[in-house]
Amino acid sequence: MDEIGFEDFMKVDIRVGEVVEAEPFPEARVPAIKLKIDFGPEVGERQTSAQLTAHYSADSLVGRRVVAVVNFPPKRIAGFRSEVLVLGVPDGEDEVVLLAPDSEVPVGGRVF
Repeated sequence: MDEIGFEDFMKVDIRVGEVVEAEPFPEARVPAIKLKIDFGPEVGERQTSAQLTAHYSADSLVGRRVVAVVNFPPKRIAGFRSEVLVLGVPDGEDEVVLLAPDSEVPVGGRVF
């Protein structure tokens, strides 16, 4: 694994957001959920899709705090504009488990 400097890490803008809308994304090749996430006044609302269906339903995600990279360029996924990368870790079956703060933190807070 290549080492990076702290300056490189700080180029990646990772923020806490709150899911305000979630719906199934049947057009995606792999089962996914479309998310609209509020990252507070500095970043605003952004949308993305995520392959989370093994552990989460769309309804269970609304109101949940998530951690995401907010400064990658937008990407098209099955015609849908994905603007952030929600972060997760694979479980023992390679299914995504979301990363999230374990205490209440403000929406828009930056990871450092």
